[in-house]
Amino acid sequence: MRSALTPLFVTLAIQALASMAALTVPVLAPEAAADTGYPAKLAGVFIGLVYAGAMGSSLISGALIDRLGPVRVSQICLLLCAAGLLLAASGMLAVMGLGALVIGLGYGPVTPSSSHLLARTTPPHRMGLTFSLKQTGVPLGGAMAGLTVPSLVSGWGWQQALVVVAGLCAVMAALSQPVRGALDGASADDRRAQAPSRRRGVFEPLRMILERPPLRDIALCSFFYSAVQLTVTTYMVIWLTEVYRMEFLLAGVVMAFAQGAGVVGRLLWGWLADRHVPPRVLLSFLGLIMAACMAGYAMTGPDWALGAVLVIAIASGATAIGWNGVYLAEVARLSPPGMAGMLTGGTLFFTYFGVVTVPPALAGIIGATGSFAVAFGAVAVITLAVAAYIGLTRPRLVAN
Repeated sequence: MRSALTPLFVTLAIQALASMAALTVPVLAPEAAADTGYPAKLAGVFIGLVYAGAMGSSLISGALIDRLGPVRVSQICLLLCAAGLLLAASGMLAVMGLGALVIGLGYGPVTPSSSHLLARTTPPHRMGLTFSLKQTGVPLGGAMAGLTVPSLVSGWGWQQALVVVAGLCAVMAALSQPVRGALDGASADDRRAQAPSRRRGVFEPLRMILERPPLRDIALCSFFYSAVQLTVTTYMVIWLTEVYRMEFLLAGVVMAFAQGAGVVGRLLWGWLADRHVPPRVLLSFLGLIMAACMAGYAMTGPDWALGAVLVIAIASGATAIGWNGVYLAEVARLSPPGMAGMLTGGTLFFTYFGVVTVPPALAGIIGATGSFAVAFGAVAVITLAVAAYIGLTRPRLVAN
């Protein structure tokens, strides 16, 4: 039992720190904007650059795992996240953009590395729950950012807060070293066996996904769902402080509640996908709730009760932040033996592409219209359409 849980705990901790690194700048964006003079809505561009870097590194993650092992790759990822945060602390716009790309290079291979480890150690009937539990690292990292970063900013300043989070990433990289030999060595045979088939080019994962309708459709679904997720996590604090007129520290607490709901949601949805509800039916249902939450954000104003805003935040967190474990477990199920890491990296190319394009586009919409409501309403309509598509095409997906 202990050996089976070790990969889960290690990957969970690494995922949490990488997620915290990616979301730290959006959380402190209002305070950084006051100091630098850059608009806070540029947080959408920053997060888009993070995932632009992640798109590229996710495609080569399979080759990196083959060569170095999943834990070693994860350690390098954490160090890249730390370096990117230090660059962002410069306060210079171009250097901050470079820092976002470096964080993305580190963020991209984290999930494929963990999928490689967990796919070979998890029984098929526990895939949904195990992958969802591991993926709780993403909202846990977001909750850590929402709860700790505003306090760090208030006490030491936004640049020092970035340095502290960078230090945490470096510490986690060091803490994972004692288990690296055992975990990387255990998967060495799989890596060697699959390595020859993975040397056909960087875009081989994309070709394999596009040739497999179940993987192709779930990857395209992830494009839109990830856009909703990052819309919530990137703009929540900014929306709460600028539109709802909430105090900065309280806005961080609300974000932490949403991230906490994401943790609960990932566990609940993973359990349901394993035992009661087909994964694609569940993904369709979650998309419908996401669309309703985005419509709720669009309609909410300063006169709304705090309780109503909190309910919407929790519901959006449980769904828009909670869907990933079901998705990743389904990718692992559909992948040939030993290729979960490679094909996860390929599907994540689509996932990250949604993040790269939509949050910056929303920044443009908000800038052009001066309205968060228009941007959130557009996301609601698109998400509703995607959720309906996934639900209505379920028989064809299952048949394939």
